[in-house]
Amino acid sequence: MGTQGPVYPSTTTPDIDEKLRRQKEIDEWLPITSSRNAKWWYSAFHNVTAMVGAGVLGLPYAMSELGWGPGVVVLVLSWIITLYTLWQMVEMHEMVPGRRFDRYHELGQYAFGDKLGLWIVVPQQLIVEVGVDIVYMVTGGTSLKKFHDTVCSTCKNIKLTYFIMIFASAHFVLSHLPNLNAISGVSLAAAVMSLSYSTIAWGASIHKGVQADVSYSYTSHSTAGRVFNFFGALGDVAFAYAGHNVVLEIQATIPSTPEKPSKGPMWRGVLVAYIVVAVCYFPVALIGYWIFGNQVQGNILLSLKKPSWLIAMANMFVVVHVIGSYQVYAMPVFDMIETTLVKKLNFKPTRILRFVSRNLYVAFTMFIGMTFPFFSGLLSFFGGFAFAPTTYFLPCVMWLAIYKPRKFSLSWIANWICIILGLLLMTLAPIGGLRTIIIQAKTYTFYS
Repeated sequence: MGTQGPVYPSTTTPDIDEKLRRQKEIDEWLPITSSRNAKWWYSAFHNVTAMVGAGVLGLPYAMSELGWGPGVVVLVLSWIITLYTLWQMVEMHEMVPGRRFDRYHELGQYAFGDKLGLWIVVPQQLIVEVGVDIVYMVTGGTSLKKFHDTVCSTCKNIKLTYFIMIFASAHFVLSHLPNLNAISGVSLAAAVMSLSYSTIAWGASIHKGVQADVSYSYTSHSTAGRVFNFFGALGDVAFAYAGHNVVLEIQATIPSTPEKPSKGPMWRGVLVAYIVVAVCYFPVALIGYWIFGNQVQGNILLSLKKPSWLIAMANMFVVVHVIGSYQVYAMPVFDMIETTLVKKLNFKPTRILRFVSRNLYVAFTMFIGMTFPFFSGLLSFFGGFAFAPTTYFLPCVMWLAIYKPRKFSLSWIANWICIILGLLLMTLAPIGGLRTIIIQAKTYTFYS
């Protein structure tokens, strides 16, 4: 008969207590889990800031490559599908009683297993969030340059590279705000700016009037060119609907109890955000294309030259907005970096660690943005390659894996439709975006 070994509670219990204390200390330091006192309207303007950004300014150009019929269908379908998948994300945040999936990859790990879920979600999420921040570096610099050139048309020409550096300087300061709730003021200003410059974009277009030589035919005269441009335009639209990558992190900031789960206020904020999205996207896309036809530029504000004071103001609104958007998308990346440094590499959670790691990230996105500022091509490529999976169909795959709805039920059919459309988007859009980048790169000089 075996004997039971002695138990030493005096040594094991303190070890467990110390581990739990350290875990709690780290969670209170990390940006996603450090603050849970957000109101429902925080989720509204965080979602507006995350979604309405550089993408809305490229929608008239996307329409010019899609055409009236396909363009309207793609815009409306994208709005419906992404609202549905966003609802799924909100519902899945607290599907397990007593547990919150505060990060996209945590939900992925629950759906697909610890290792597989991490490998499926984290690379895509990083591509999206880092890709958005790089594109917003370019957008911020381009809009600053447009503002400068508009208000001082006789001034000496300044390279876009320097404007990207000026834009980045704001992030070397703002990136040290600890969490999403700390940047709520910046996010609110960004959300207001997005509605403002979107209104200016379609309002100034109406004031300009339909151009005398307007044409709604495709710009490319070859079949191959039209097909590639169509694919690229799909990526532009996918980029415009891209808030899902931070939605769980936003919901993590809202307090939750069994009686009042966070999904109630979060969903209220999402609905408000999606109404704002519709008010911004559809007028800009349809009116911009109606006024300029196939001559509209990749950023509609570049097509508008008068009244100059209004266009200058709109460009400055864009700058303020993408400052906020950059921060919203950067916060989950900061969380991943700091989690790895503290939990895996055993660094102490200090201000110096945060200062160095975040500054290095901002410097990296600035450098890549300065080196490869292919705005419209970047939108298409990142929009198709990474945004389509995380926005259009990955939530549906996780929903099917977790809830296992009955075959050929309404839920099963709806999810599979989203998955098929998302896979097509992910396959086709990067092809057009990559072609645009290659064409633009032929005449590009580094750091010009």
